[in-house]
Amino acid sequence: MRFALLPAILSLLAVPATAADYKLAGTVAGPDGGWDYASIDAPRHRLLVARADGLMAVDLATHAVTPALVPAQGVHGAVVAPNGIGVLASGGSGGVLVFNAADGAVLATIPTGAKPDAVVYEPKSGLAAVMDNKGGGVALIDPAKKSAAGAIAVEGMLEFAAADGAGQVFVNVEDKGELVALDVPGRKVTAHYPLPDCEKPTGLALDPLTHMLVSACANGKAIALSAIDGKVLATLPIGSRPDAVIFDEKNKRFLVPCGGDGVLTVIAEKGSSLEVSGTVPTAERARLGALDPATGKLYLPTADFQPAAQPGERPTMVPGSFRILILAQD
Repeated sequence: MRFALLPAILSLLAVPATAADYKLAGTVAGPDGGWDYASIDAPRHRLLVARADGLMAVDLATHAVTPALVPAQGVHGAVVAPNGIGVLASGGSGGVLVFNAADGAVLATIPTGAKPDAVVYEPKSGLAAVMDNKGGGVALIDPAKKSAAGAIAVEGMLEFAAADGAGQVFVNVEDKGELVALDVPGRKVTAHYPLPDCEKPTGLALDPLTHMLVSACANGKAIALSAIDGKVLATLPIGSRPDAVIFDEKNKRFLVPCGGDGVLTVIAEKGSSLEVSGTVPTAERARLGALDPATGKLYLPTADFQPAAQPGERPTMVPGSFRILILAQD
C-alpha cells in the first residue's frame, strides 16, 4: 500500500520552489585558514564550522564568532546530539572528541579510523556515525555514554552521510561511485546502490518523508535515488566542485553549493520527480554550508585565493578573506 500511494502523496506534498528568492543578505568574517563541513546547533542557535585548528561557532542572532569553541587539529565535521553533547571528527588526532556544546569542554577522546570525516546523528539508536574517508569504515559513538559503541565495516573513501530518522544512514563512497545503506542499530550494511555516471560523489541529503536521496557528483551532475530500493529517480545538471547537498524541508528542495563556478544549484521536488529550478550566484570555493531551519537562511563558508606561483603548488588564501556568506529568502 505504501508504494502504491507514494506518487499521490508526493504530489500533495510538493511545494513550488524557485531559486530567485535567495539573496545575499550579508557576510560574517572569521579567521583565515581551511574549513570543512558546517552544521546548525539549533537549541543554541549557532552555526558550527569545521576549521583547520578547531570548531568555529557563530551566534546566528548577533554574528559573534568564537574562533575555536573546541580547539583541535584538522576538524572535518561535527554534530550535536539532543542532549547537548557534541561529537567532532579530528583528522589531526585520528579520532573524535566528545564535547559539551554549551562551552566546548572536551569530555572524551576516542580513536577511530585513519581520517574521520563526516559525522551524522542517528536518532533511533542515539548514536553518532563517523565516516572514515581514508581507510573506510564507520565508527559509532554514544554521546550519552561518551564512549565508542561499535563499528560498521564499509570499504572505500566515505564521504557525507544522511540519516532517515528510523535507524538507517546512507553514505556516499567517493572512490566507488556508489551509495551504501547502513542499519545503525543492527551494526550492518544493508544495501549497495550504484550511482550511474557519477564521479566522486561527495555531498548527500535526504528527504525522509518522500524517501528521496540526492548525491552531488564531481562531474557536474546530481543523482537522485529512492532510499527505499535505490532506484534512480533523476539525473540533474549542477555546477562544478560541489561538496554538500542541503535539504530545505520547508520548501521541499535540495540546495547544492558548487565552489568551482560559485553558484548554488536549487533542485526542487515536483510530485514524484525533481527538477533544477534555478541557480544563485555565490562565490568561488563556496562548496559547503548549512541551512538554519528556524529562519531559512543559508550559510556558506568561503575565501579568496591567489593563483599558485609555480605549477604543482597550491593556491594561497588572500589574508583576511575568509567569510561566511548569508543567503536569505525574500
